[in-house]
Amino acid sequence: MTTERPSASENEYFARQEAERRRVKALEAQRGMEQAERERLKALYYLRCPKCGMALETVTLHGVEIDRCYSCNGTWLDEGELEQLAETEPGILKKLVGVFRGG
Repeated sequence: MTTERPSASENEYFARQEAERRRVKALEAQRGMEQAERERLKALYYLRCPKCGMALETVTLHGVEIDRCYSCNGTWLDEGELEQLAETEPGILKKLVGVFRGG
């Protein structure tokens, strides 16, 4: 009996579905939070690495300012920065943008 592996388009479809589900869940959680609590969390975590908690440094990559953690070597992008990088780095990066943008 042979088991068929999912095609790349199937994997991409499910990745898009999962990204959309997580986006909606995050928006719902944010809506339920009071403004004061949002401000408290922002002050606590602003420019801190979400993985290890250390300070993030802003660096420029292909003309885009991104946040880099030199403690755990994580790289973090703000809204729109992935799309900006995709314009300068074609190929796999454009596919990744498509997964998160839903297009």
